[in-house]
Amino acid sequence: MSLPKTLAEDVARNLVMVARLIDEDPEEAYAYSRIALRLASRVAAVREAAGFAAYATQKYSEALAEFRAARRMTGSVELWPVMADCERGLGRPEKALAMAGDPEVQKLDKAGQVEMRLVAAGARRDMGQIDAAIVTLQSSELASHSVQPWTARLRYAYADALLEVGREDEAREWFGKALEADKDGSTDASDRLAELDGVEFVDVLDEEADTADPSGTAHAAEADDETGSAPEGRDEQDRPAAN
Repeated sequence: MSLPKTLAEDVARNLVMVARLIDEDPEEAYAYSRIALRLASRVAAVREAAGFAAYATQKYSEALAEFRAARRMTGSVELWPVMADCERGLGRPEKALAMAGDPEVQKLDKAGQVEMRLVAAGARRDMGQIDAAIVTLQSSELASHSVQPWTARLRYAYADALLEVGREDEAREWFGKALEADKDGSTDASDRLAELDGVEFVDVLDEEADTADPSGTAHAAEADDETGSAPEGRDEQDRPAAN
């Protein structure tokens, strides 16, 4: 609202593209964020979007600078967890851990406090303190049966930490709980469970191609050319099978 109408529309279009592309094509999202930044560097929302685009492309120093700028403009603490995670990305887990103990954390909402807990646990793991990471993740939010947007990621992080110290049965239990809460596929908990259960996914089509009689394959191709239809059973072959 602080910009002239035409400029505001140009900036908004670029921010929309950042939001659309940041998950599937972060480099392209980053390019759009730089355009918005050139057009309106004094707008907090632009600095925040530029920060997230840089963060998504692992440009942690740049992301941290943008998040700090946005925080100065707004006075909000909501970016505190991702700022701490940038410190981790820069190889400074001790700094991230110190930020987890700062008074700003108490000003965060519940979701922000859980994010800060995840960052702190990650910093502990970066420092080789895996047992401390497990303790960091143990909380009322982890024990709660209520499913929140952050529940799956919290349970997943806990399961992953348990697995690292060899507590496989507990890890399997918590990967299962993460999967129950993961409504939008934000984790690969199902794949991790499959690995623990020894499940292997096999591409049946590739296996058959490796063992097929070359002459038989040629006849099938000729039959396809003559009839204009695919060989019978192709749909089934295209699907992976689980053993």
